Amino acid sequence: EGQGCAQVAGDSVRRAFDAGLIEKMIQRLLDDAKAEAGHKAYCDKEMAETEAKKAEHEEDIEHLDSKIKKGESSKAKLTAEIAELEAELGQIAQSQKEMDGQRSEEHAAYLEAKADYEQGVEGVQMAIKVLKEYYGGSSFVQQPEVSTHSAASGESTGIIGLLEVTESDFSKLLAETEADEKDSEDSYEKQTKANKIAKAEKETSAKYKTKELKDTEAELAELSGDRTSEQSELDAVLDYYSSIKKQCVAKPDSYEERKARREAEINGLKDALEILESQGVGFLSVKSVQSVSYRRRR
Repeated sequence: EGQGCAQVAGDSVRRAFDAGLIEKMIQRLLDDAKAEAGHKAYCDKEMAETEAKKAEHEEDIEHLDSKIKKGESSKAKLTAEIAELEAELGQIAQSQKEMDGQRSEEHAAYLEAKADYEQGVEGVQMAIKVLKEYYGGSSFVQQPEVSTHSAASGESTGIIGLLEVTESDFSKLLAETEADEKDSEDSYEKQTKANKIAKAEKETSAKYKTKELKDTEAELAELSGDRTSEQSELDAVLDYYSSIKKQCVAKPDSYEERKARREAEINGLKDALEILESQGVGFLSVKSVQSVSYRRRR
């Protein structure tokens, strides 16, 4: 009878030891589950925040790239427009230079022709005057009655008439030359004025476009600096993102799979604990029983 009691007591002690061991295993599994749940919450939070930062920096870079592209397009357009204006200003300057040379030659030719025609008119007028005085005086003083005088008088009239025609021709040529000079001068002045207006307009346009180009280049430099900063921040976020993914994603199985497996282990240990409890292990801690009951309800 004494041996039987000792055996019963030994069995009770063994069952109590096994129950305590099972309880510790259950508690360890519960602690692991709690720790992993905390780790998952940390991972979910860090992954979500990091992905949000990543998306924000990528959006900012995309926006900056769009502005830089637009700025580069404006820069290229302004550069081409300024070059075109400078070429047109060069053409105006060259055209004006050629006009100045041509006008100078035309005016010199005019002055020479005018002098010739004026000299011709003056010479003819002088000849007419001399002839008229000679023949007119001879006729008045001598009053000849012979036919020779009539012949001389008729000849002088023909010469004077010819000289008067020549005078008229010189005068007409002089008038035409002066008219041509005036037309040339008016045309030259009109075109010169147009060139000055066009030059002033194009110089003003080139001035403002050059300023706009400098402003655009300054803005592009600032945008480029902003993009470099954004890229550096994005690179840092991507490095951290890669690191956090290794901690939170690179697992042999998912959190849900590990959770299900752990719950199965806990349930199996709880079943074993209930079996021991039903066999008379009455000195389990209240905390253990409550823990088991609570976990079973869950």
